[in-house]
Amino acid sequence: MPEIIINGPEGRIEGRYLHAKQPNAPIALILHPHPQHGGTMNNKVVYTLYHAFAQRGFSCLRFNFRGVGRSQGVFSRGEGELSDAATALDWLQSYNENSSQCWVAGFSFGAWIGMQLLMRRPEINSFVSVAPPANMFDFSFLAPCPSSGLVLHGDKDEVVPPNSVDKLIDKLRQQKGITIDLKTISGANHFFHGLTDKLDQHVGSYVDRALSDENAEAK
Repeated sequence: MPEIIINGPEGRIEGRYLHAKQPNAPIALILHPHPQHGGTMNNKVVYTLYHAFAQRGFSCLRFNFRGVGRSQGVFSRGEGELSDAATALDWLQSYNENSSQCWVAGFSFGAWIGMQLLMRRPEINSFVSVAPPANMFDFSFLAPCPSSGLVLHGDKDEVVPPNSVDKLIDKLRQQKGITIDLKTISGANHFFHGLTDKLDQHVGSYVDRALSDENAEAK
């Protein structure tokens, strides 16, 4: 997974990129948790997501938001980080012009940014949101949510109460034409300590199903 440098809105964006061997491979952009609370692209949940997509033949990119690691700039309350994500997606698409699908996945703060990106980029086919911080950030922009996707949460999450995620999912499920899968991982706290294997299994199963459905429709 070679290190890459992207020219971002505030200067250098540091990332890790894995290019799939198969032509027209799907692409996945992975977004890390809050920069002011230790979030980086090397977070174990972020790496688990990255690995799950890579195992399934995706070209995958994870990167550090502005002000994190070797990425230049300073934290920008989400506005700048959304711009970083859009720039990273542009870069990913430029190296995969004929990709069959486009996915975005994020953990905590990264899930919030990912869902905003989903609203702005109609080419995104699906999403994975891990522990979306529905109690901390406004998700009302999801009106309507444009794509089906997977939400994962731990029932012992001490940062984002499970009931706040349940309320968000209930709202999204009222919309016609999309399906939101919710997987609650028993015993998992916000950071999924000791349970990233369960996270990997749920994400992998969901992506496998989605790819299988796409192949069936193509026949």
